[in-house]
Amino acid sequence: MASSLESEHPIKAYGYAARDTSGVLSPLTFSRRATGEKDVRFKVLYCGICHSDSVFAKNEWGITKYPVIPGHEIVGVVTEVGSKVEKFKVGDKVGVGCLVGSCRSCQNCTVDYEQYCPKQIFTYGVPDADGTQTHGGYSDHMVTDEHFVLRWPENLPLDSGAPLLCAGITTYSPLRYFGLDKPGTKVGVVGLGGLGHVAVKMAKAFGAEVTVFSTSVAKKQEAIEGLKADHFINSKDPEQMQAAMGTLDGIIDTVSGNHPIAPLLNALTAHGKLILVGIPEKPIEVAAFSLIMGRKLIAGSNTGGLKETQEMLDFAAKHGITSDIELIPIDYVNTAMERMLKSDVRYRFVIDVANSLKTE
Repeated sequence: MASSLESEHPIKAYGYAARDTSGVLSPLTFSRRATGEKDVRFKVLYCGICHSDSVFAKNEWGITKYPVIPGHEIVGVVTEVGSKVEKFKVGDKVGVGCLVGSCRSCQNCTVDYEQYCPKQIFTYGVPDADGTQTHGGYSDHMVTDEHFVLRWPENLPLDSGAPLLCAGITTYSPLRYFGLDKPGTKVGVVGLGGLGHVAVKMAKAFGAEVTVFSTSVAKKQEAIEGLKADHFINSKDPEQMQAAMGTLDGIIDTVSGNHPIAPLLNALTAHGKLILVGIPEKPIEVAAFSLIMGRKLIAGSNTGGLKETQEMLDFAAKHGITSDIELIPIDYVNTAMERMLKSDVRYRFVIDVANSLKTE
């Protein structure tokens, strides 16, 4: 397997890959395609660690093909461009998020919703257009069609900005789409982790009044003083949840662990919206009555298209929004994964790829 990965493309590459369901990552030599006429090749500088990287590395969704090189919060500097590339030049700072391909012609693609294209190509772990497997940003360089490469704003930090390519767009997109981006809107954020802390920052930048729901009372000070949330509710406290009934226009639920939905629906005003961006293991249970009596909605949202992701990056740069990170060398990645699953990080790990990945 290793030899075919090294020889299937002409350009040698280096990364960290999971080889089985243990999810343990270790160095791997592989190869990337030559730079096509519409391709951008760039040196990876930083790559964020997303919860889904661990899920994919351990094959918890049942679709992983090993070896897999994770990473879809990738920032770097352009080293080569194809002859027909129009938007980028050598030396530009760029980013690549969760997608590296789509059909570009379906109903979703034509309105800039590539994330809902039936033929979308994830940044890692799935067949690319040529049939070979895509490999993510836990690697020394990337080569990507320019449509899926993002211009990096000049005043947005590269390291703490990298997680915005997943966490940022995953929270920005539903705030915009569901009309929760208006000043004075009352927005709840469930969970104060990698996604949740960015959701708070995005909602505050839109001018919302933000309420954080968390089962960890220890996070109250960080939510109010650090992230400038307006309110904090211990979701394990029935009295606090009762007091929140009917107060919120919308809620962004970032929690991937199994948790009750009914109390969150109760916190919504009439016509309120509960938007799920976390992926609990078990199906949610909802009483129809709790929706009907307030014309309430439960919805889901999945990252964003390329146009909206660029808009998000520019918005983040304008408002000084970054992720709170812990910068690590790539050989610490397995420990970081373990700590992430224990919520032992404030709030996102980012790999210093360029300064720590050894290449020949």
